[in-house]
Amino acid sequence: MSLPTAFEASPETLDERDALYLRRAIALSAQARERGNRPFGAVIADARGRVLAEACNSNGESGDCTAHAEVNALRLAAPSHAREVLAGATMYASGEPCVMCAGAIFWSGIRRVVFGIDAERLRDFRGDVARQQDIALSCRDVFDASPQRFVVHGPCLVEEAAAPHQGAWAS
Repeated sequence: MSLPTAFEASPETLDERDALYLRRAIALSAQARERGNRPFGAVIADARGRVLAEACNSNGESGDCTAHAEVNALRLAAPSHAREVLAGATMYASGEPCVMCAGAIFWSGIRRVVFGIDAERLRDFRGDVARQQDIALSCRDVFDASPQRFVVHGPCLVEEAAAPHQGAWAS
């Protein structure tokens, strides 16, 4: 039996630190796009606000279909930081984590997520092109299946988070 996820979607719930790191994730999403990747960025910060890792989506450059920003950030953070540190950390993602990324966040021990643009709006950008479609589950659906409690803030700073997606998706 899973514990309920705490849903706090109001942008007003963002404190100064959350806004700072989410904006950094959004800036990374623009960098990913400039490098020919899908426009996604992620930052992991510990409970004290120290950045543990940050990354862009790199699947266009690497050819690795799992090289999403959140997974890339976890690959950087996990070898250098104890699970106890990650358990107190927050994942900041420019876009709502997909099913794969939500699973990776679960396995990392991180239990707090702040994201920008939500999956519904991302699907509008992606359109009906089969290779751009995703599994239509919210990260909250994945986290709700967890035996641990997650705190999820999002969507937040939606217009800022949507900007790198303007014109980025081929139809």
